Amino acid sequence: MNMATYADVVEGVRATIAAYTHALDDGRTDDVVATFCADGMCDIPGMGTHVGHDALHEAYAAWKPKRPQRHLVVNTLVTDWNDHEATAISDVVFLLQGKAGWAVQVVGRYHDTLHHDGEAWRFHRRAAEFVT
Repeated sequence: MNMATYADVVEGVRATIAAYTHALDDGRTDDVVATFCADGMCDIPGMGTHVGHDALHEAYAAWKPKRPQRHLVVNTLVTDWNDHEATAISDVVFLLQGKAGWAVQVVGRYHDTLHHDGEAWRFHRRAAEFVT
């Protein structure tokens, strides 16, 4: 059996977070949902809790960007891991472009649990908390 190293897990988790973030900011709903397990869930303050691909698709389709935006996800720390599950904490800064330029809208933190499905790491649970 091939045991994953911490570096392998961290790289896989960060790749999933980046794929999610790029797809979210680009408005690619199908690609956002693909970063979740079939029974995955997200819990975002003010936006609700959504479980499973159908509910996630409906939610993220409704949140498609109407103007340029960027989620800057930094300081990702994988706090616990094995070959099949990892937990991570990341800071997030949400920027939105308006008439006066880019402005910080939200600062917060993601608390993630990811599962490895044999191909990639996928979100089992993604919960956000905001500090602004």
